[in-house]
Amino acid sequence: MTVIGITGPTGAGKTTVLRVLEGMGALVLDCDALYHRLTETCRPMRRALRTAFGPDIFGPDGALRRKQLGAIVFDDPQALARLEAITHRYIRRAVRRQLARAARAGRPAAAVDAIALLESGLGRDCDVTVAVVASEQVRVKRIMAREGIDEGYARLRATAQKGEEYFAQRCDYVLRNDGDDQAQLEAQARALFEPIINKGEV
Repeated sequence: MTVIGITGPTGAGKTTVLRVLEGMGALVLDCDALYHRLTETCRPMRRALRTAFGPDIFGPDGALRRKQLGAIVFDDPQALARLEAITHRYIRRAVRRQLARAARAGRPAAAVDAIALLESGLGRDCDVTVAVVASEQVRVKRIMAREGIDEGYARLRATAQKGEEYFAQRCDYVLRNDGDDQAQLEAQARALFEPIINKGEV
């Protein structure tokens, strides 16, 4: 089974690329969704978060108070590093379990979708890594359309993440998506992934 890591800044077009991989029979692992599920179901991770950041980050119903946790780590690099050290460890374990199940099930490929693919160490579990990138202005417009927010907030969202150069310089392959033609991106993705999945190489 070929494991493909997909990363890149928000608004670049990762969802379209992941749909192409799904259509090719790949299992898609969304690490953001996995993180949210683990904050609800993984007792060891919840205990670690409580120890690191205090009991008040969980509400009376046991749900993680994401805004309160965000306020603690915002503008505090050491607190953010503690959070990432905890969450990345448990996410890696969960991803590896799902990859093992997918391999046993005979999947031809699996895609690991993670904004922190490189920083978390998950990239090392991938056979290849792919950055989906677009210019900041293009991404801002897409975020505005997708989420119905104004340009100022959309730009804050876009600039809060690492830029396209960070991803492009550290991944094996780059899919650029500055245009409005979704079919063109899909065609580029299929052309890249077919030899990777079918032959194990490009």
